[in-house]
Amino acid sequence: MSDIISHPQRSVFDEELRTCRLAVTEMGELVDRAISGAMVGLMERDVDACAVVIAEDAHINELQREVREQSYMMILTQAPVARDLREIMGLLHMSAELERMGDHCVSIAKIARSLADFPELATHVDLPKMAQFCREQVRDILAAVVARDVPRARLVAARDDRIDRVYHRLFDELVQLMSEDGQAAYRATNLVFVAHHLERVADRVTNIAEDLVYLETGLIEELG
Repeated sequence: MSDIISHPQRSVFDEELRTCRLAVTEMGELVDRAISGAMVGLMERDVDACAVVIAEDAHINELQREVREQSYMMILTQAPVARDLREIMGLLHMSAELERMGDHCVSIAKIARSLADFPELATHVDLPKMAQFCREQVRDILAAVVARDVPRARLVAARDDRIDRVYHRLFDELVQLMSEDGQAAYRATNLVFVAHHLERVADRVTNIAEDLVYLETGLIEELG
């Protein structure tokens, strides 16, 4: 069997793949916006911003459903092999990772909403920096996916260490705060959860980088 689907099915297949790629790109843009909105909700006590993040997650979920259904349909009707099949499976897994990133953003927005009526903690917790790093990771891996740029994907994955360092510093700072001020325990615990959700978003970016390497080379690499 040929590795390339023959005409006229090929043109149909290419258009279906293009639709999936566009959906994955849109999901990434929505995740980037969700991280920003959730952090606005947290830092500015803006419950309306939190509500927008929670509501827009439905769009991310719908796009992931479309990618999943389109992928299964292409496999069933086009019988792709070799690189074509790798691309379908890669896009399918990327969409699943982006959908989970959206879930992490919703969790942050819900935490932000629950903390909106509490005073700000008197500490130097650097969540905005961590969130900014996460947004850069999401944007850069999307650019790598669009350009099919494997070296860039590897560089993005390598930068995950800086997010891990911030996360561990935040965790230690918040635990110390809880030990010193029992009244801060509820707020500090929730901020630990926020940091954890951001760290998981970054981990999923690394997973997408691994997907891109596999899609383009056929090789499975551990980039984390």
